Amino acid sequence: MKKTKIRFFVRFTLILTIILISFTFFSISFGLGTPKLVSTMEKAFENIESWLIKLATPMAAVAVGSGLFMQKFSFGDEEKIRTGKKLVKTALFSYAFVLAIDLVLSAIQSLI
Repeated sequence: MKKTKIRFFVRFTLILTIILISFTFFSISFGLGTPKLVSTMEKAFENIESWLIKLATPMAAVAVGSGLFMQKFSFGDEEKIRTGKKLVKTALFSYAFVLAIDLVLSAIQSLI
């Protein structure tokens, strides 16, 4: 079961990469201009940073909420309590990591 999921993820990523690369070469070769994301280094950092923050905040909130609900409605099942605590810790750590990346990108951007 896991092998099929991994194969699907690898195939999906490969196909998406091929599509994006071909679109980039198509737009440059026919004079349609450079893609928005890679127009300048600073703009690329800003776009990636904004998308990362926009996606990470609600995802972390949903994960923390799910973990808390899992703990609340575990009805004494130790495994569900442990899983809920682990989910909350992981979500908070991941969100802190995203915010730290935001700080690192801001520091790199100020140096450029």
